[in-house]
Amino acid sequence: MSKMSGYHWVMLAFSFAIAFLLHLLLFSTAPMVTAIMTEMGLSHADFGLVFSAAMIGLILFRVPWGLIGDRIGYLNAFRIALPISAVSAALRAFSPNYAILLLSQFFLGLGTAAVLPCLPLIVKDWAAGRAPGLSTGIYVSGFAAGNATALGLTPQLVEVMNWRYVLLAYSSVAAVVCGLWWVLARGGVGSKSEFKLGMFTGALREGCIWVLLFFMIASMGSYDTLATWMPKILEMKGLSKALASLLPLGFFVAGPVVGFASDRFHDRKKMVAVLGAIAGASIIGIGYAPFLLMLLSVFLSGFAIIGVLTITLALPAEDERLSASMGGVIGLISSLGNVGPLVMPVVFGLLIDVTGTFHASVFSVAVVSGVTFILGSRTGGAGVSHK
Repeated sequence: MSKMSGYHWVMLAFSFAIAFLLHLLLFSTAPMVTAIMTEMGLSHADFGLVFSAAMIGLILFRVPWGLIGDRIGYLNAFRIALPISAVSAALRAFSPNYAILLLSQFFLGLGTAAVLPCLPLIVKDWAAGRAPGLSTGIYVSGFAAGNATALGLTPQLVEVMNWRYVLLAYSSVAAVVCGLWWVLARGGVGSKSEFKLGMFTGALREGCIWVLLFFMIASMGSYDTLATWMPKILEMKGLSKALASLLPLGFFVAGPVVGFASDRFHDRKKMVAVLGAIAGASIIGIGYAPFLLMLLSVFLSGFAIIGVLTITLALPAEDERLSASMGGVIGLISSLGNVGPLVMPVVFGLLIDVTGTFHASVFSVAVVSGVTFILGSRTGGAGVSHK
């Protein structure tokens, strides 16, 4: 494995910044719920559509952006997608009414849909054969940092300025990243593509892609469900909701740590199986462990779930059956992977309504993540154990 140096790190810094930007822009409206509802006269259901509008754009356009990235390269794909993201992010701040706000959110989802399928192309181009796991982990940690900033900094800013100015400030971050990309970003030796659509349709016939899809559904669904319900679980246990921050901390640490380990411990089957066992046990520990072990369980839950996600995103770059159409492959599994975040939080809440406690809900998430990861690692073939 050769060492990474020079411009590799510039491009990996870009991958972190773009991942950071995605979650900063997507989740920045969550702490503004009261301010936006009050100004625009919205119901809670109306505000729920604000986030859903962006999610619709993400789900619909991830596969097209992946195919575009495969065809024209990630460099040109982001030259198109980043301006769309920056302009739509700014449009949110100037929305005169609810309809324009929803439209701007949809176009924000359309632009940012390029992020997840195209970031692995940077890793493939600049880090394949060097440190693909660590490089993937770097941008995965960017998602956690963007999420933490959106949820942690935004409430402080909304207290001192109008929510529109906050969104405008965040759109300026997008504009800066966009400008720097146009000026500084460049493709490596592998950035030229001879992609044909038949490569993508051929990849769909490989069984390993469906194992990666199940990993994506389980990891995205389990993490988002725990992130959604962790404050409520802690409240029902009589504990501070602030302790829920240990979950995204595990998210942040998992990317580089698991990525680094995967570059050196090449048996990914065993890594995924171990992470699956940790995920299942630690999620159950959230419900039953004593206080200090429960805190560790919250951290390890985020760590293990996102650890599997990191491996899932890194694998297509190394698998010759998938790498030629990797943008489309990641676009597909990340788009369909939203089945988990759409369904699992609802089931979690339903089980609380039926049982009156969170134990069955927590157990269901433990089963989904633990069983999927462990069984998937045993059936993943070369797609999981590739060296």
